[in-house]
Amino acid sequence: MNDNQLRPFHLAIPVNNLDEAREFYGNLLGLAEGRSSSHWIDYNFFGHQLVCHLSETTNQIINNVDGQEIPVPHFGIVLSWEQFEDFSQSLADKKINFIIEPYLRFKDKPGEQLTMFLKDPFGNAIEFKAFKNDKDLFKAL
Repeated sequence: MNDNQLRPFHLAIPVNNLDEAREFYGNLLGLAEGRSSSHWIDYNFFGHQLVCHLSETTNQIINNVDGQEIPVPHFGIVLSWEQFEDFSQSLADKKINFIIEPYLRFKDKPGEQLTMFLKDPFGNAIEFKAFKNDKDLFKAL
């Protein structure tokens, strides 16, 4: 992974009220809202992807996204499509224990992406993803 091109960072955080999240992140901070659902909201955090996931608590929770149980909080990086394919194969070759194995999410929709999740030895969830079209990083569904 010696690509010198800076890629967008990805951070998912728990919030207990999406309306309050919209007020704070969208109205107060002025961040542009991207894709969202009744359970989460994407924000353009200065070119990086900040996702607010609805949660009753700020402890580790699971949120359903595209039929998968996504751990929140988690952090990650948006790779290029080629980087993702190479890196995911490298991890598979190393017999990494994935939380969610590499798969295609939001097929034929805005935000179509490859994604995979794993945990570090300390229980921190990490997502690696690649958008079919980087312009869709913040595009609404």
